[in-house]
Amino acid sequence: MAALHCVARKRSSVVVVAVVLLLTAGGCGLIGGSSGEEPSSPPAGTSEEPSAHDEVDPEQVTLEEARRHLAQYNVVAATELLAPLRSPEADTVRSEIAAVEATLRPWPDNATIPHIFFHSLIVDTALAFDGDEDSAGYDLYMATQAEFERTLESLYERGYILVSPHDIAAKDDAGRMQYRPIMLPEGKHPIVLSQDDANYYDYMSGDGFATRLVLRDGRVVNEYIDAEGAVHEGDYDIVPIVDRFVEQHPDFAYHGHKGVLAVTGYEGVLGYRTSPFDPPSPTFAEDQEQAKEVAAALRDTGWEFASHSWGHIDLGTADFARFQRDAQRWRDEVEPLVGPTDLLIYPFGADIAGPEPYGGPKYDLFRELGFSYFFGVDGSTNAWHQLGGDYLRQARINIDGIRLRGAIESGGGVLAPFFDPQSVIDTARPVG
Repeated sequence: MAALHCVARKRSSVVVVAVVLLLTAGGCGLIGGSSGEEPSSPPAGTSEEPSAHDEVDPEQVTLEEARRHLAQYNVVAATELLAPLRSPEADTVRSEIAAVEATLRPWPDNATIPHIFFHSLIVDTALAFDGDEDSAGYDLYMATQAEFERTLESLYERGYILVSPHDIAAKDDAGRMQYRPIMLPEGKHPIVLSQDDANYYDYMSGDGFATRLVLRDGRVVNEYIDAEGAVHEGDYDIVPIVDRFVEQHPDFAYHGHKGVLAVTGYEGVLGYRTSPFDPPSPTFAEDQEQAKEVAAALRDTGWEFASHSWGHIDLGTADFARFQRDAQRWRDEVEPLVGPTDLLIYPFGADIAGPEPYGGPKYDLFRELGFSYFFGVDGSTNAWHQLGGDYLRQARINIDGIRLRGAIESGGGVLAPFFDPQSVIDTARPVG
């Protein structure tokens, strides 16, 4: 029996690899170039008008979509897509589904699932580490684009796969939070990814960071202004980099889930000045509409939003009046732009409680506002969870200059399961 299981598992792995290769090497436009490249022009004398031979076969589109779901271990979605199809090609995909499904097993312990997070990525290290008043903070609390890309490569090579907090646990019919089965083949390990402050604050302007997220041709990319003032659009921060990586490696995103974006509201969201307290942008109404469009596109492509408070305040020490006022501002200003959420990521990692179970007026208000998932920071352990009666708490590990240097000094530390810190850290960081 063990030998048969091994053969079945190996066959399933071959099927998944074949599906990924079909998706990335086919005519789906899934292979991405470098972030700043412009599409090449067609040869002179050729026409860009589609011919009759270029007409899209609806069944082939459905089959490709089913294979994408299968590559992301979403057997149910893949099966449902194929339900109306009756063809040899559809039967082939059904066989592929059966082969993969046979080796999926529930992840043994959801309480061991780690959660890593980053802030906005440094694109130009010369601008970020130029010795001004913000350089030290960037070195401590930010990661560079190169460090993030190396992290993704290592996570994928080591079998990690991105999951949503909602994959980890959900409320049952009685309203009690319960762990959910995450169905994966042997060798895959679930992990949650989040980004704090996906707002693109004014103070970062001119320091080598992306300036906002924009929607171009159905894809969310970054706007970036270089040292000479030239404006570029491409993959300069976490969202488009992960999107491109998942296009090339669909099996890196469980059921297509990519990550959580924590946003405040006091300077608007996603790089748009949408707060009337900012002061208002001269393009306030346009900014709000663009932010809504970008947020909707993000939600449609595997991203989720979390409250990071409105004013990036310490929710643990804030008096209740300020706590309540801040929560209401986020509900009034930010939620209409990014949509409702039940996820809350604490600014500064400052929780409203210690390791004891939640209770009291602050938690009661959070519960009244619909929050059920709460995330602090603990870089001392690979994973920490608390499954309460109607909530899930999960600690996150910061990946930044502090954590990378500490991991190198300790021989890997808490980051060792994810990557080799010495190989990831950017040599452009300040020395000493």
